[in-house]
Amino acid sequence: MTATTLLYEGKAKKVYATSDLQCYIVDYKDEATAFNGAKKATLSGKGSLNNRISNSLMQYLQKQGIATHFIQELSPTQTLVKRLDMFALEVIVRNICAGSLAKRLGIKEGTPFEPTIVEFCYKNDSLGDPLINDVHALVLGLASQEELESLKSLALKINTLLQAYFKNLGIMLVDFKLEFGKDGEGNIVLGDEVSPDTCRLWDTRTHQKLDKDRFREDLGGVCEAYEMVLEKMSHS
Repeated sequence: MTATTLLYEGKAKKVYATSDLQCYIVDYKDEATAFNGAKKATLSGKGSLNNRISNSLMQYLQKQGIATHFIQELSPTQTLVKRLDMFALEVIVRNICAGSLAKRLGIKEGTPFEPTIVEFCYKNDSLGDPLINDVHALVLGLASQEELESLKSLALKINTLLQAYFKNLGIMLVDFKLEFGKDGEGNIVLGDEVSPDTCRLWDTRTHQKLDKDRFREDLGGVCEAYEMVLEKMSHS
């Protein structure tokens, strides 16, 4: 399967059409961005690391009964995926206080949440992907009430699975972003990626950050941290 037309280019990935109308190719880039694209850099090898980590996690979730868009890894940076009609929503799952939420609510970073927080953001670059509630999503026509409940339920199920997976690696799943779409039969399917670009991951013992916060906060060693995650996963 080869890529034909470039359909979309985002901050971290390119999406191509293929000769099969039901399949796309995702090509991971080495670019790193933060603060809605205000901060940018090229980090050699980052695309390959995210591709491999995300594909491994997608396959793990598939084995646990979660429908994902993953079909086949084609190369170090390219993966064949199912075509989905994506919801214009980011589903944010928060187990521990970190990042923007600490500032927004005045809660100390590292504070555990009980229950787990699930939030929606409206995927709209021109608006800065604003935080919205269920009613906003309904008014904007982004999803039905039933679909919103399904997205929350799926996100919490994925959270339980990923928390257990990472715990076995000595990693805390602090929070993460998911994106979903519908396949040709109307089923809700996990799309996009699950990687250190979209998850906050801390070393359980040292609380060392192993995710994109290393780029956001100028901590350095971004790819080295991603490699550490992949190395732990390869021995799981």
